Amino acid sequence: MRVGVLGGGQLGRMLGQAALPLGVKCTFLEGAPAPSAAPTGDVIAADYDDAVALRALAEVADVVTWEFENVPVAVAERLAEHVALHPPPRALEMSQDRLTEKRFLSEAGVGVAPHAAVDDEDSLRGAVAQVGLPAVLKTRRMGYDGKGQHWVRTPADVPGAHAALGGVPCILEGAVPFTRELSVIAARGRDGQIAVWPLVENHHQDGILRWSVAPAPGSEALQDAARRHVTRLLTQLDYVGVIAVEFFEVSGELIANEIAPRVHNSGHWTIEGSVTSQFENHLRAVLGWPLGSTDVSGRVACVNLIGEVPAIREILRVPGARLHLYGKSPRPGRKLGHVTVVGPQVDRSLEEIRRLAGC
Repeated sequence: MRVGVLGGGQLGRMLGQAALPLGVKCTFLEGAPAPSAAPTGDVIAADYDDAVALRALAEVADVVTWEFENVPVAVAERLAEHVALHPPPRALEMSQDRLTEKRFLSEAGVGVAPHAAVDDEDSLRGAVAQVGLPAVLKTRRMGYDGKGQHWVRTPADVPGAHAALGGVPCILEGAVPFTRELSVIAARGRDGQIAVWPLVENHHQDGILRWSVAPAPGSEALQDAARRHVTRLLTQLDYVGVIAVEFFEVSGELIANEIAPRVHNSGHWTIEGSVTSQFENHLRAVLGWPLGSTDVSGRVACVNLIGEVPAIREILRVPGARLHLYGKSPRPGRKLGHVTVVGPQVDRSLEEIRRLAGC
């Protein structure tokens, strides 16, 4: 069996690594030279909208998926006419526009922050009156890892805020007084089978996920709500594959922040920490195979390595540390790898890895 993957970054790399023990091969369509995923499969070096490359991918693959949610929807729709494609293009379309995403979540009965559309400075003033301050102005498309965002804390911040984001269509979201950030990772198979991992507690710096702990401490009362929410979303989208939903915990309730229709950074811990990783279950789902167990045997932590990699010797000295490097050259703000921490000394080892990683 061969799985075609749109994108060749570190998520593709880990999909390729999960595919090998299953006897599955991956082919990545990726325009970047020497992509992170290259050691784990074949690469078609081309842009996503290259008609010849798309035809070649469709011809070689039994099924196609993606590891990057900014793949053009038209490309996914074109591929779906010639080869099985999972998740559905509708999931891409929904997740690529923050306003569309918020409306979808609301219609599905999942709580979201107060929000309003912004197209110019006049509509920003109206949005402020509706949503209140403080609030964060976000581009509706293409923002990630804290990019495409501008805080509006007082009325004095309104002039120029929309222009600071390039004058593109935006959404104003009211600030949420959250206790912590959580996420749930789940998979749905072609037959409708759903598997959900425990809630994850996430910690960000400068808009980038730095470290996670699973299961999230004290999240037992929230797990059922997270399961209900993600099950409803998966079913309404007729989704196949792995999805992540990011939440804020507010007064003991879950408020959805955003959806990622792909394997997700906050699920990297599942490689060592769960019976079946998010990457293996994504492959199982898109291939129409039974999903694996999402059971965990204890607490697990995961630390992202951003910008530079600490001394490997020092990382490997830490009890229970498992290092994953993505084959990328160092650059400020770039995700270069992660360290999973398992075993009886999770708290102490997490503290040491965080020290080494500077977070």
